[in-house]
Amino acid sequence: MNVLMRRAAAVCAVTLAVSAAPAQSPGDGAVGPRLPAELRALLIEEMRAVLDASGNILDALVRGQDERVAESAQAIHDSFIMARQMTEADREALHAAVPHEFIERDEAFHELSLSLAEAARAGDRPRQRELFADMLEACVDCHTAHATDRFPELAEEAQAGRAAPAE
Repeated sequence: MNVLMRRAAAVCAVTLAVSAAPAQSPGDGAVGPRLPAELRALLIEEMRAVLDASGNILDALVRGQDERVAESAQAIHDSFIMARQMTEADREALHAAVPHEFIERDEAFHELSLSLAEAARAGDRPRQRELFADMLEACVDCHTAHATDRFPELAEEAQAGRAAPAE
């Protein structure tokens, strides 16, 4: 299995756990427990949509189906929580509840998905694979930093990495 396939499988499994895993005690960076219930529900809805679209992208990438990649990547971009279903009060609550780094990561992720859609529309398959791998890394990095309550294994891995002596 190549690196892209392994990354995709890992991220899809991690993302699926958003809706399935019971919440644990919040870690330092966990944003979910800080959110009002309505915003948390929107975030979970978005993560489910991202998971579905990511699976579609992976399938389309290995089949060379540029149009499907473009459609699914565009769907991820368009699911951006900050751009839909939020009132001004929701936006204020979100910004009050989460660190600015979380907002920046989310915006960057959705920009990557837009770049992937554009690469797919241009038929640039090597760039599509590169961008999809970048998106998967962004998912893992965000979950490691901001979803420690949902993904304790990622938090443990990050702790172990910080504790490892430099060579």
